[in-house]
Amino acid sequence: MTTAPSSRPSPSGFAAHGPLHLGIVGCSAEGAALCYRTICAEGAALFGPHAHPEVSMHTPSLHRYVEALDRGDLDAVAELMLDSAHRLRAAGAQLLLCPDNTIHQAFDLVQPRTPLPWLHIARVVADEARSRGFRRVGVLGTQWLVRSEVYPDALNAVGIEAVRPTDAWRDEIGARIMDELVTGRLESGTVERFQHAIDALRERGCDAVVLGCTEIPLIISDHNASLPTLDSTRLLARAALRAAVGTREPMSST
Repeated sequence: MTTAPSSRPSPSGFAAHGPLHLGIVGCSAEGAALCYRTICAEGAALFGPHAHPEVSMHTPSLHRYVEALDRGDLDAVAELMLDSAHRLRAAGAQLLLCPDNTIHQAFDLVQPRTPLPWLHIARVVADEARSRGFRRVGVLGTQWLVRSEVYPDALNAVGIEAVRPTDAWRDEIGARIMDELVTGRLESGTVERFQHAIDALRERGCDAVVLGCTEIPLIISDHNASLPTLDSTRLLARAALRAAVGTREPMSST
């Protein structure tokens, strides 16, 4: 099993041989950028002023992922993820993270062939949900993610029920993500529609909501949602920071 080193940070914040070099497997630009910014900005809390782990990122053209997802071709999704993984290893990365929930549908196809260990975004979120005592959690994200078992599997594994939005909400939220958020656009009324989708999950008994598209935290947070939010983007970035100094074990590469 390949894991992060067990050494703890020195008084300056760095482990004896420095923190792990993090590799970001990018998919959509806005989510990958938010994850990268979070790692760099919040690294100081562990490593000291202006300090953070070394970070490399590889991002193929988003259209290649979208076309594979539209075909339902998870093998092609896995190949794209693995290509990034190998490029990042060549760049010196030691631990991989992917700030995109949707393509984690291919995670099980990636694992047998990965050159490096990964953190799994949904398992990071599920651990946070369990630690906060949530029992019934709604999931917002792209159409592909909401239809998948990525979050039901991760949440059920820790004793939490996953609740999908209705088909109508799934389709509207998914369209607004792909037409607006991943392109850095925000139309009038979009924030309110996300809020209403969360309200609908609250009315169905949810006690929290997963922001299961890494762009959603750009517009929704605890401050404007009717449910506590689980910010998958920043939770993954913070887990990577902890793993970089050996305070969290990453998922095995085997």
